[in-house]
Amino acid sequence: MIRTLIVDDSAFMRMAIRSMLASSSDIKIVGDACNGKEAVEKAKTLHPDIIIMDVNMPVMDGLTAVKTIMNTNPVPIIMFSTLTTEGSKEALEALHLGAIDFTAKSESHHDVNKAESELIDKIKNIHSSNPNILRLLNMRKFKGEVVRGKWRCTENFGILIGSSTGGPSSLEQVITRLPGDLPAPVFVVQHMPEGSFCRQLAERLNFLSELEIKEARNNEKVTAGVVYIAPGGYHMTVRKALDVTRIKLIKSKPVHAVMPAVDVTAESMLEVYGKNIVASILTGMGCDGASGFKKIRDAGGSTIACSEDTCVIFGMPRAAIEAGAIDVVKPIFEIPEEIVKKLEAKCNGK
Repeated sequence: MIRTLIVDDSAFMRMAIRSMLASSSDIKIVGDACNGKEAVEKAKTLHPDIIIMDVNMPVMDGLTAVKTIMNTNPVPIIMFSTLTTEGSKEALEALHLGAIDFTAKSESHHDVNKAESELIDKIKNIHSSNPNILRLLNMRKFKGEVVRGKWRCTENFGILIGSSTGGPSSLEQVITRLPGDLPAPVFVVQHMPEGSFCRQLAERLNFLSELEIKEARNNEKVTAGVVYIAPGGYHMTVRKALDVTRIKLIKSKPVHAVMPAVDVTAESMLEVYGKNIVASILTGMGCDGASGFKKIRDAGGSTIACSEDTCVIFGMPRAAIEAGAIDVVKPIFEIPEEIVKKLEAKCNGK
């Protein structure tokens, strides 16, 4: 049984979450709390496996509660947030403080069913993946230097980074250490719901990085030294016509139950960049990326996976490694150096 603590200042919402989780025989509600202070206390006494946490609450808000719990009694926390701009910003701040994931609160009957399924799946998957919360917290403390490279590029190159659960902190560790003169665009596929979460993530990373980081827009011209993050609810592809590469956002069916999907972006990049790709997979549940990375490697591209001992959730990297899709496995803190090294070698014809 997965021992779960529910934290929300709304009695109605606490009951709604209870009702959602009641359909799963694998989940046991061990208690609930109406504010962050009570959540901190119950996290110590009830020893939950997972906490479902609201953001805006009286006495102590969700962000303060996440920070306190991570400092005293680390446990996986899923934020339950609205899809508003402010809600997205707060959810991402919670991820930075140590929360493992977030789920959007429903706004309609249809969304309630979707939220129920998503929340149950996340609780089960996160629990079975045995996430390393202390590792996630240690990422916040590590501040590495920007990695410099020497470039003599005569061809076009592309960089792909894929991540899911645990991704925002991992992306921060990698992207903020890439140099501003990077001679290639960076395409980031981070599994996120539709809404303003992606834009908020881009703004946060842009503030911390030498590179320009933005949410990708449909038909946008691709430029070297810019990081394009796929928006939630769309697959991000690249197309080349008349020697100009542009981003094409596609609203279609999910792949591996996610949209955006790493595999979709990987396959489209192959058509544009061929062997001139450096791709890295960081963290997350499931197998998204394994197929696309295998095709990149088979075409002569370079592929990197985060090592299990520095990965928050090793599902996606493990799947790629087991598929024979990975050239080299590196600790998260060495992936920026490896990306620069691989790109430098390709640019210089080595």
